[in-house]
Amino acid sequence: MTSSFVKKSLALAVLGGLGSMAYAQSSVQLYGIVDAAVRHTTNEGPNKSGLTQMIGGGMSQSRWGINVTEDLGGGLSAIANLEARFLTDSGISASSNFFQQSWVGLRSKSFGQITMGRQYNVLFDVVTSTYASFPYSPYMEAYKPEIGMSMGARANNMLKYVAEFGPVRGALQYSFDEGNKGPFTSAAQIPAAVGGATKTAGGYLRYSQSGISLGGGFLRTTLPAGTDVDAYTIGGSYRSGPLYVNLGYGLNKRKDSYSTNPVNAAVDSTLLNLYWQGSSTVYNSANGAFAAGDANKRQMYKVGFGYQITPQINAGMHYYHARQSGSAGTFNGKADFLVAVVDYAFSKRTDAYFAVDHTKTKGGAGVVLDGTNGATKRTGITVGLRHRF
Repeated sequence: MTSSFVKKSLALAVLGGLGSMAYAQSSVQLYGIVDAAVRHTTNEGPNKSGLTQMIGGGMSQSRWGINVTEDLGGGLSAIANLEARFLTDSGISASSNFFQQSWVGLRSKSFGQITMGRQYNVLFDVVTSTYASFPYSPYMEAYKPEIGMSMGARANNMLKYVAEFGPVRGALQYSFDEGNKGPFTSAAQIPAAVGGATKTAGGYLRYSQSGISLGGGFLRTTLPAGTDVDAYTIGGSYRSGPLYVNLGYGLNKRKDSYSTNPVNAAVDSTLLNLYWQGSSTVYNSANGAFAAGDANKRQMYKVGFGYQITPQINAGMHYYHARQSGSAGTFNGKADFLVAVVDYAFSKRTDAYFAVDHTKTKGGAGVVLDGTNGATKRTGITVGLRHRF
């Protein structure tokens, strides 16, 4: 099932002047997703009494966006995208970045495309396009442990080049830190440093043909106080009729130790924890996260399948296994994640879904799902409705 876009064509023409000279044609596409769900999770809160809540995105994060394309002639096009994310249950923005994507670029039929601005990083791109968890929705928004391996999924101030030749696609990215780096002298600087620009460099390659897709990517992220984190991913998928099978591997490794300056160390530690937990909160077990602490290496293996039972019913199951090491002791451990989803399509635009997930951690005292109660196990049940336009 793919999103259906509402397209509006705008014809531009030269006004006045001698003779007639026509400007190239442009297209503007408005698209979006509105998703809401009720989710119950066990072992929540100080008394582990559980939590039932409405969430603003169960299968997908709600969003609206605009794609713009202008034909410049000679096989060259100008392209741009603006995309805002929001929480359906409350109507508020899903993050401090009002636009989760905001970029402009040029696309050539012969040489690929280059884009500038806030956009998805190469790790997110290669996994989503090559061996995503579910064939009809790359990630389950309410439970996506794999997103913690993607170093934030997006980056500000990014230059990205993508080229495709037959079944092979490659990409390179670089983002500027714009002076957002140490040494830091006060804890008051930590929030600004974490929320600012970060230097990244990386790329990916993928091959896709006859139902087989294979890919891999690398991204180096330099945190504000100078710590380098190298992230790798590799995997593949196979599609045959209604069957979809995928597997993948991810590795994040902090190359050098945090600075001995405690403020510098706090900046980089805070940011790496946010990346690995896939969230802007300290603990976000709702999406399958677990505490990172002072560990310097995390690995994840993933395997899953999907099957289209009928034209309206899709079912899928995914298993993830993560290992964490390099801590002084309390944050070394492992975690297992399992999620199963059944999706029913009322139409190409509207579907309902039911999902069950389970998380279990084991290891040091710091390897927990919830900082308020030390929970190491949690089960979630999610029922939701989604409309795409």
